[in-house]
Amino acid sequence: MREIQPCVYIMASRWHGTLYAGVTSDLIKRVWEHQHDAVEGFTKKYRVHTLVWFEQHATMVSAISREKAIKEWRRSWKVDLIEETNPSWRDLYPDLL
Repeated sequence: MREIQPCVYIMASRWHGTLYAGVTSDLIKRVWEHQHDAVEGFTKKYRVHTLVWFEQHATMVSAISREKAIKEWRRSWKVDLIEETNPSWRDLYPDLL
């Protein structure tokens, strides 16, 4: 059984494409679900399959708070956040495995 690790993450459809911010306690499982369209919703509808940014948190409360804040941000701020650590917008999912 995997240890719970609260994370906030941003997925993208492509470089500078559609963005989706989410929160989870199991990032590997959640990104797999997005990439394989295992759950109906925004990421399936808009083909948002690339993990471009994530941030680990000590608690789900802090992760949820951060996700809510990021969802309120302007798009340009989200792009800046991604490009601080991932300027090429490469898929970070393989690094998690």
